Amino acid sequence: MSQSEFRECFYLYARSDHIKSLDELTVIMRSLGLSPTISELAGYFKHKVGKMTFADFLEVMHVHSRVENLPKEIVDAFKAADPEGRGTIPAKQLRHLLQNWGEKLSSKEVDRIFREANVNNNSMVKYEDFIKIACAPVPDYY
Repeated sequence: MSQSEFRECFYLYARSDHIKSLDELTVIMRSLGLSPTISELAGYFKHKVGKMTFADFLEVMHVHSRVENLPKEIVDAFKAADPEGRGTIPAKQLRHLLQNWGEKLSSKEVDRIFREANVNNNSMVKYEDFIKIACAPVPDYY
């Protein structure tokens, strides 16, 4: 997306040439095809003390674009560990990684993610599909 697209969308929705509410920020970012969570939106807005200028908005878009690109970085890491380029990982190996690296998820947390992603413990997992499901933002109604 270009700065001109950001500008057009910003001025279409922002009243008085600045964003005055969390709702306005939500509408603008989602109309640009982004899917920030409520907590991300609140974090972006609280630093702007009640109003956000276009320059502030561009800063938010820069920060958030890194968040939305995270799944690509994860896929790239899996691809680096997949020299044959099969696009899959054994579920048992994926479970081991999730429970022992980074935030070290509990067995119950991994079970929940596997259930949501329809992963069987003895199967091969298409890691790109799995990452899309695991990294999807939590819906607002939770």
